[in-house]
Order: sequence, then structure tokens, then C-alpha cells
Amino acid sequence: MNPGHAKKVRVTTISAIVLLIAVFIISVATGFASLTPTELFWTIFGQGTPKQDLILFEFRLPRIIVAVLAGMGLAVSGALLQSLTKNPLSDPGILGINAGAGLMVVVYIMFFSVESSSSLYILPLFALAGGGATAAIIYIMSYKKGEGVEPARLVLVGVGLAAALSGAALTLATRLDMENYAFMANWLAGRIWGDDWIFVLSLLPWILLLLPISMVKSNVLNMLNLNENVAIGTGVNAGRERIVLITIAVALASASVAVSGGIAFVGLMAPHIARSLVGPRHQSFLPLAALIGAVLLLAADTIGRVILDPSGIPAGIIVTLIGAPYFMYLLARK
Repeated sequence: MNPGHAKKVRVTTISAIVLLIAVFIISVATGFASLTPTELFWTIFGQGTPKQDLILFEFRLPRIIVAVLAGMGLAVSGALLQSLTKNPLSDPGILGINAGAGLMVVVYIMFFSVESSSSLYILPLFALAGGGATAAIIYIMSYKKGEGVEPARLVLVGVGLAAALSGAALTLATRLDMENYAFMANWLAGRIWGDDWIFVLSLLPWILLLLPISMVKSNVLNMLNLNENVAIGTGVNAGRERIVLITIAVALASASVAVSGGIAFVGLMAPHIARSLVGPRHQSFLPLAALIGAVLLLAADTIGRVILDPSGIPAGIIVTLIGAPYFMYLLARK
């Protein structure tokens, strides 16, 4: 990397961090009960009133942190899928991975309470099972002997399977009681429902473990993305690495949507924006994609809360209003 490009990467990454901090502060301060900058400052340092402590530490911060973590997870998942499939249209939501995870979330809440502290750690595992099975089915249905996996076929199969799985989830949801049905409807709409600290703790280990592994695999991703034969020649086990990286992508997406709701397009837009800013080198654009994904989802959730406070609009709808036209533009261009 030449010094000029390295400087550009640093400046862009720092700018993304500053933007995330700014959106974070705006999100914390706005809502049904707003906090002034002064009140926010003193509350953070333990000098707020009981009401301000309740608003910040019980209502706002857990939901905001979930949005940040889920945005990072979905963005990196999308980046990995785009690189591994060499398909710029890949996204865990578009390909149906989120829908597969959602179907297992419905199955989960048919037998377990989402309010149970012990069972919440099992929920991401259920979502991972659904997302992983969906990814395997998509690959099998998209593969054609002698041609491999063709990008357009991959997207068409993914979109069709996503619709089928979402329909199955809705059908199963009709068997739920009214409270759980309302929860599932909000989940499918992309409302960030994990607004308690226990949800942060259930998602945090996945992000802390899998994001660094993704970054460490940047050189492997670079080689696989450019020339698989070169990668094999340098001693890289291409088949094994693909399986590992696809598993990471599916796990990140499944764990994120299990807690945040059925949110699509973050994994499509964030990698594209990052790649256009700093180039295709994974060491540069993967961390930036994670930051942009966090900004996108947190901003969408904040806008949704403010527009129709206190009920709000699900973050997934706000993201879709931006992401769907962007997807159609990319589809037409490719």
C-alpha cells in the first residue's frame, strides 16, 4: 500500500469513527424523553437523576449497542459473502439467510420464552442452524455442474427461497399467542427488539470472536478474491478456507438478526460504500464496512424512533427504503 493510499484509509476510517460517535450521541439524546448534552454528560458520569439514569442505562444504551453490534455483524457478513461468491449483490437478507434464521426464531419462541435469561443465549444458535441450512440449500440449488455458482442464479434462488421461508415463518407465527405473534411481526419488520442488557451480552461474544477472525483472514480473502490458483500455490487450502469464511458470514448474520430483527440491505450497502472509499483490499475495507454498517443501522433506528415517537418505525423498514432502490440499481448495472 502506497503512503498516499494508506493516509486516505486512515482519514476515512477516523472519519467513520467520528460519524459513528456523533450518531451515537444523537441517538442517546433523542427520543420520547430527550436528554440535553449537559444532562447526558452528567448522567454518564453518575451524576444524573434517577429518571435520567433509567432513560439512559435501561432504555437507550442497550438498544443502541445492539444496533451498533448488529450493524457491524451484518456489514462484515455481507462483505465476506460478496468476496467469496464474487457477487456484488450478495447480502444475508437478499440471499435468504436472514429468512432462514427467522424461521428458526419462530420455532424457538413456539417452545421457549424470549424473556428467559438462560434461553436467550440459545436463540442465536437456533438462528445459526436456520441460516446455515439455508446457505447450504442456496448453494446446492445454485450450483450447476461445469459452471459452478453463477451470480445471477445465486441471487434468484436466494430471493425465491427468502420469500418461501418468510411465508413459512408467517404461517407458523399464526399458531402463536397474541403476544408472541406481535413479537414475531415486529421481528419480521426489522424492529430492534433486543433492548435489554442481556441481549447485548447474548450478541457480544459472537461479534468479539468472529469480527477479529474475519480481519485476520484478510490476506486469504484477498488471494481468493483475485486468483484462487495463486492462493493454492502459496499453500492456502482454498476449499477449507471458503467453508470457514462462509460459516463466519452465516454466523455473524444469524446472531445479529436473532437479536436485532429481520434486517436486510445493511450487508449489501456497507461493503459497497467502504469498497468505493478505500478500495478492495480487505485489510482496509472490512473495518470500514463494519463502522459504516453500525452507522447505517443505528441511524435508521434513531430516525425510526423519532419519526413516530413513541411507537416508532422499525429500523428494517427505514433501511429497506434506502436499500431496495440501491439493490435494483446494482442489479440493473450488473
